[in-house]
Amino acid sequence: MSVVSLLGVKILNNPAPFDAKYQFEITFECLEPLQKDLEWKLTYVGSATSSEHDQELDSLLVGPIPVGVNKFIFEADSPDLKRIPTSEILGVTVILLSCSYDDREFVRVGYYVNNEYDNEEMNDDPPAKPVIEKVRRNILAEKPRVTRFAIKWDSEDSAPAEFPPEQPEADAVEDDGTAYGAEEAELEVAEVESETVEGVKEDGEDEEMGGAEDTAGPSTAKAEDEESEAGSEDLEAESSGSEEEEIEEEEGEGEADEDMEMGEGGTPAQSVGKETSMQGQHQGEVMVH
Repeated sequence: MSVVSLLGVKILNNPAPFDAKYQFEITFECLEPLQKDLEWKLTYVGSATSSEHDQELDSLLVGPIPVGVNKFIFEADSPDLKRIPTSEILGVTVILLSCSYDDREFVRVGYYVNNEYDNEEMNDDPPAKPVIEKVRRNILAEKPRVTRFAIKWDSEDSAPAEFPPEQPEADAVEDDGTAYGAEEAELEVAEVESETVEGVKEDGEDEEMGGAEDTAGPSTAKAEDEESEAGSEDLEAESSGSEEEEIEEEEGEGEADEDMEMGEGGTPAQSVGKETSMQGQHQGEVMVH
């Protein structure tokens, strides 16, 4: 916790000519008595590309500091033009208001500053060499950038932790890096074993499929043999049936002959026609087989 807190900064002369002094009304609060003074500084950033052109405009020691809310006015001179590049005089730059205790900075406030001529004609067509008497500065007081730092004040208890506290129990615990490395090794071994098992499984599936194909071959052949045998039986049965039909037909022919011998007139001709048709039917059935 900071012993001194910045409550507010008010810029008294803004806008103002470029070569006018800076005036700030600063309000802060002190929570406990301080053994040393506070040092306030105002820095002008002369160039956006190099810190070599930065210049400290003024510094002020404030103290002794009573406990409570305090207010004072801080004045600083304008920047030295000789230390600013000619091309950097006009345009936007930055000023920094900071405060330190015992050479330890604990707060910094940054403001943007716009430097331009006080008339539009010169702004539209600026001369090669800046005319400082016509340049005015405008501090963007509504948008300050405040940065705070934790520092050590008078007591050791107020000092921020520079190193993590000692933890003997944590030192006795196994290093996380070693454990992490061991876990990674175990994961790699598990992945390798998993890939090996998957590879073996895939090979086994191929073998089973191959065996199935081999098994399917003989089974198919056997089924075809059985079908051919069944077909042969059918053909034999049909052949035997044909033979029986032939025998019956022959017997029928014998009876027909007997009828022909016994009959007279047109009866034999009818019998012959019947016999001829039966023979033609039989020949047709044989040709089909």
